[in-house]
Amino acid sequence: MELLSISRVSQMFHISTRTLRYYEQIGLITPQKKENFAYRTYDEEAIVRLQQIIVLRKLRVPLKQIEEILRSGSAKTTFEILKKKLSEIEDELNALSTIRTIINAFIHKLHLNTANFTLQDDESLLELVDDRMVSKRFKEEKTMSELNQASKKLDKLTDRDVRIVYLPPATVAAYQYVGEDPEMHCHQVMDKFVVDTGLYKTKPDIRHYGFNAPNPVDESGYHGYEVWVTIPDDMEVPSPIVKKRFEGGLYAAHMIPFGAFEEWGLLCEWVQNSSKYQSNSGNKGSECMWGLLEEHLNYINHVCLENTEPEDLQLDLLHPIKEIHV
Repeated sequence: MELLSISRVSQMFHISTRTLRYYEQIGLITPQKKENFAYRTYDEEAIVRLQQIIVLRKLRVPLKQIEEILRSGSAKTTFEILKKKLSEIEDELNALSTIRTIINAFIHKLHLNTANFTLQDDESLLELVDDRMVSKRFKEEKTMSELNQASKKLDKLTDRDVRIVYLPPATVAAYQYVGEDPEMHCHQVMDKFVVDTGLYKTKPDIRHYGFNAPNPVDESGYHGYEVWVTIPDDMEVPSPIVKKRFEGGLYAAHMIPFGAFEEWGLLCEWVQNSSKYQSNSGNKGSECMWGLLEEHLNYINHVCLENTEPEDLQLDLLHPIKEIHV
């Protein structure tokens, strides 16, 4: 099997290059370096490993437990982790089954045109439940196609998962880097600036944003990233950091744990399907990821840590929007 580029693998598995690089960072996959090529490539072993990761993610297995499965290579470890996941899912199914049973009973009562039918307390709720309506357990072989369909149905955001926030205009210190591990490099440079200037002390409301930056003109294959931190309007910044003006505005926000970058697609889909909001990224180009931002939450408490990407790091995915006026 020929070595595949990171962009080719991204297209094959419908997974972002950012996610692939994160999987590499935490040791789940190991890319190869092809002679005369600057960017990552993947051999057959890495592809097989990635397929295993993708299937386990669709089964809702957390990345930490996937790492444990792959590192162990033990059927016993896999069995124990999947058994625990199955127990969690069965608890969720039981809860949903109870709700479904009561809703069905409620609909049945309404269908009979029951006069003045109300649910006033637990006792009246229990009266709705008919033993004949309790769902039965059954076994059915699931194909990969069905798994993909199930995963797709579950992988969507509801209005409860998305916040509508206004980001105020601000002056920002900006730093962009194109090369190996650009996110880590950008964070290290910006964190040093924040610590050296004491900005985290003098500006406790500091905000930290980041976004993918375009590749250089020579198409070297390296990925780029840019980081912003908000600063006082009159503050001077040292080169290669530059000052910029962030226009702010209305955004759809969705919080993720670090590494769950595939949820960018879910947020974009939510905006696309919203009846109240529409995307406001049309006037923004690829040089700023069409206005889509990642905000480092709780940045003020993490900036002095040696590890700029701790396990408990949370990000807000931010999509610029505007209201739909009918």
